[in-house]
Amino acid sequence: MTIRMSRRVLPGLATLAVAAGAASPAAAAVEAETAYVFNSFSFLIHGALVMWMAAGFCMLEAGLVRSKNVATMCLKNISLYSVAGIMYFLVGYNLMYDGVDGGFIGSFTWWAPDDSAALAETPNFEAGYAATSDWFFQMVFVATAASIVSGTLAERIKVWTFLGFVVVLTAVIYPIQGAWQWGGGWLAEMGFVDFAGSTIVHSVGGWAALAGAIVLGARKGKYGPDGRVHPIPGSSLPLATLGTFVLWLGWFGFNGGSQLAMGSAADVVAIANIFANTNMAAAGGVVAAILTAQLRYRKVDLTMALNGAIAGLVSITAGPDTPTIGQAILIGGVGGVLVVFAIPLLDKFKIDDVVGAISAHLVAGIWGTMAVPLTNGDASFVTQFIGVVAIGAFVFIASLVVWSALKFTVGIRLDEEAEMAGGDQSELGLEAYPEFGRGSQMF
Repeated sequence: MTIRMSRRVLPGLATLAVAAGAASPAAAAVEAETAYVFNSFSFLIHGALVMWMAAGFCMLEAGLVRSKNVATMCLKNISLYSVAGIMYFLVGYNLMYDGVDGGFIGSFTWWAPDDSAALAETPNFEAGYAATSDWFFQMVFVATAASIVSGTLAERIKVWTFLGFVVVLTAVIYPIQGAWQWGGGWLAEMGFVDFAGSTIVHSVGGWAALAGAIVLGARKGKYGPDGRVHPIPGSSLPLATLGTFVLWLGWFGFNGGSQLAMGSAADVVAIANIFANTNMAAAGGVVAAILTAQLRYRKVDLTMALNGAIAGLVSITAGPDTPTIGQAILIGGVGGVLVVFAIPLLDKFKIDDVVGAISAHLVAGIWGTMAVPLTNGDASFVTQFIGVVAIGAFVFIASLVVWSALKFTVGIRLDEEAEMAGGDQSELGLEAYPEFGRGSQMF
């Protein structure tokens, strides 16, 4: 069994005991092979939905950057997904899951499946699922964390330097902190709860992005000498909206798949509840964000609504399995309010977050993790706080070290001329929208 199951006994395995006659008479018997098929299918189909989130991040970021950087964002997103997968295979997966045993770290070995092609005709049904299906589901999560960093640092970071950071993030930083809970490490022993990754995925991406934004600095023209913030509109709000809807859809795989099984009726009921809570938390985030923006700015801001949806989704991710639908709406709604205040707060500190990812993923991720005990009696506020602080400190400091090392060795920022021309021309030698020309850019 994959070590990740230590955070929660794989629900589908209960069906195997039922098939063997070890469960209560009221439970329906399920064949071991049937449970194996449905559990593996759950990992695969939900993993595919999470992979589709990569397209959502790509479209959201492409819509919120200026047209001279759109192709660069597309390149970064398809590249980071690919790099994340390779590094998670070579190092990350076993570092996160192999032999953690209540400690801090797994092994520096690459992953090898238990059910190889030679065993495909006679798989081990007692394992509960195909090993490769589980690996695929875990892999798409690490790519999500890297996507968060991409949007924050857009329009002024070098492509190759960014991908260099992605290598370290996905091979080492993300797996180590993930091992602390999902790998059965010391936080799991303490009882830290993060069902699908408000902290382990989303806050991690947010902390890494924050460290990068501090080291990298703001875009030219973003902040005036008098402290005034100059808005820099993106290239396509319809594209950003589409990206948000794609993310919303993908999140059903993100949270629903984290049930980790679909081999029994109880699992299916749990997944249905998770889907409903995930959906309504996002709805709560949107409504809360547009109401807050109306009260604060006297206008409804579409970008705040988009980030409100994402903040609602991030907020529910730590515990989508225990709230009622009404509670899920409130949890997501608080996330939507927080993001409206967090975005301008970062601007006050001259932290330039192009797409609002730090606010939507880090701030809402902390809130969502701390909110788990409100609906889950097994969770403790103290333990949740320890987990948030420990993971946050580790990821932020490690990321700060990596970003600083990259800055003082190979350099991380485009020079002023290249930044003015845009990443598409200076690094890719092409334009996403060549028919529009480049004469209308503000900065």
